[in-house]
Amino acid sequence: MADYDYDLFVIGAGSGGVRAARLTALDGKRVAVAEEFRVGGTCVIRGCVPKKFMVMASEVSHALEIAEGYGWSFADATFDWPKFLEAKDVEIARLSGIYAANLGKAGVELVHGRAVLKDAHTVEIIGKDRTITAEKILIATGGRPWKPESLPGIEHAITSEEAFHLPELPKRILIAGGGYIAVEFAGIFAGLGVETTLIYRGPNILRGFDDDVRAHLAGEIEKRGIKVVLGCQHEKIEKTETGLVNHLENGMKLETDVVMFATGRIPYVKDLGLESAGVELNDAGAIRVDEYSRTTADNIWAIGDVTDRMNLTPVAIREAVAFHQTVYRDNPQHFDYEAVATAVFSQPPVGVVGLSEAEARRSCSNGVDVYVTRFRPMKYAFTGSDERVLMKLVVDADSQRVVGVHIVGPDSPEMIQLAAIAVKAGLTKAQWDATCAVHPTMAEELVTLKEKQSPATSAG
Repeated sequence: MADYDYDLFVIGAGSGGVRAARLTALDGKRVAVAEEFRVGGTCVIRGCVPKKFMVMASEVSHALEIAEGYGWSFADATFDWPKFLEAKDVEIARLSGIYAANLGKAGVELVHGRAVLKDAHTVEIIGKDRTITAEKILIATGGRPWKPESLPGIEHAITSEEAFHLPELPKRILIAGGGYIAVEFAGIFAGLGVETTLIYRGPNILRGFDDDVRAHLAGEIEKRGIKVVLGCQHEKIEKTETGLVNHLENGMKLETDVVMFATGRIPYVKDLGLESAGVELNDAGAIRVDEYSRTTADNIWAIGDVTDRMNLTPVAIREAVAFHQTVYRDNPQHFDYEAVATAVFSQPPVGVVGLSEAEARRSCSNGVDVYVTRFRPMKYAFTGSDERVLMKLVVDADSQRVVGVHIVGPDSPEMIQLAAIAVKAGLTKAQWDATCAVHPTMAEELVTLKEKQSPATSAG
């Protein structure tokens, strides 16, 4: 057997790459991981974690409004953007340090630099005059924001990555996009007092989600002061002395201080040297892999967002575990992508697991039963707010299995994690109904829904 520097070399120290490297090193293998930026990857450094901090900071303003209905007074409440950024950056640095320390404890060598494939067993660390060989290579480079580079004035726009480091909080912002990142940042900036406009070229936000969820959330975020413009996109961005003028296809002109594009993310494969190693891309520009995450090169695997299968941090981690079990434990495994719960940290948030109503109608041969409720939660009823919660169960008419759960409202991400256990286990509507409610809670509605929605009123 050839003598390599390492048994495994991992490109990318995000959540998936770090997990795979640690598990393999703990098995006694020689492992190194290269990271060109900071250990922790998108989730820890420029994604889920800092975004959730921003969501929590922005939710305080709404909490203060609710508190006044309960007799509290906060007449002098203010928000300090620079102070928040400093605290956020300190915490992100701490978390990145923990990731790096855990690699070291497991015996993984951390290589700071950009790794580029020279052939199927060799990588070069750019600018470090170092070439490394490895028996096996794992690519876990994640994804990066995409924006339309051909749009006139696009150089004046930012993406989610720059939004984490704005030197000052803008007074006005326009966010282009209708996916979860766009919706989440719209809620963040609106909650921090920024005049916020969300534009999206499609007929409604959150394409791919259940239609009832999409319609309900669109109405609820407008109650939070977000202006939503649908069926529209940019013609150009013009920089003036007073701001950025957004020229839209419908003839509107909106001046803002910041323009943010949240129009999708793409696999980070640029200049990675994939062709030199025999690693092919699929039609969508992601690394082509089989169900066990093996690429078209026999000794190279890929996991996480760079494969564009299901772009969620916990999924990348599970793919890493499956890779380790398959390659180093002689226990072939692949991740099961069915019934994976997800949350949108919009305001109000969304929790989803399983099939939308439309998906279920296509896959359930004899139709579906749909249960929907919309109500004003107890917290808001006391204060007079007109915000409402949506809860929806989608049930296979034949087996009576609950195949989809959709929630829009406070604490829905917390509820959906537990609902996912029941959906993954294949429990029936009767078993949900047999579960005693916890009262008074919003979650009790999930086990007390009795009236089926008629097909005539169904969104699917």
